Amino acid sequence: MAEPTSRRIETRQRILDAAGLLFRQHGIDGVGVDAVMKQAGLTHGGFYAHFASKEALAAEVARSLLEKSARSWDEISRTDDPGPALRRIVAGYLNPEKVASGLCCSLTSLGPDFARRSASRSAVGGALRGMLEALARVMPDPHDGDSGSPNRHRGNALAALSTMVGAVVLARLADDPELARAFLDAAAASILPERTNTTG
Repeated sequence: MAEPTSRRIETRQRILDAAGLLFRQHGIDGVGVDAVMKQAGLTHGGFYAHFASKEALAAEVARSLLEKSARSWDEISRTDDPGPALRRIVAGYLNPEKVASGLCCSLTSLGPDFARRSASRSAVGGALRGMLEALARVMPDPHDGDSGSPNRHRGNALAALSTMVGAVVLARLADDPELARAFLDAAAASILPERTNTTG
């Protein structure tokens, strides 16, 4: 008998959540289907009822993790004034506790894995653009009295996202907590107009 639709959706999400956790901890190549299903509390045989292959799972994990961030940033960028919205996005992304836990943005933990997989690269394109659009919406005008152009705001958003991703990668690599924190603080200071520390 076919699994009810609601249960099927719930089971699929359990697999995605388990894979997202394990992939971020060990890398995609370091985790097998057996481990994912065990983490999800399911049997190995049920995997292929939801995903055609591990590569299909990896692409869906890539998409779902980044789309979650994109939706959150979009909501923040539309509900807060630009200044507070930017501070919320930056502080959330560069949060030292989240970075230390390893459960930070999948771009920083799985970016190279995604880049080696064409299906994963294709899956994250829309979410990346969504994150950039949200950032562009809240980026400050680069010059007093200048309303800024959409292209300038997009350029600033590209630089901000690049800075945040790079800072988290370096913070995760650092073997000294003070150095890790310094990377995060420096990134926040370079993005926020008032040059304030938002990571503490």
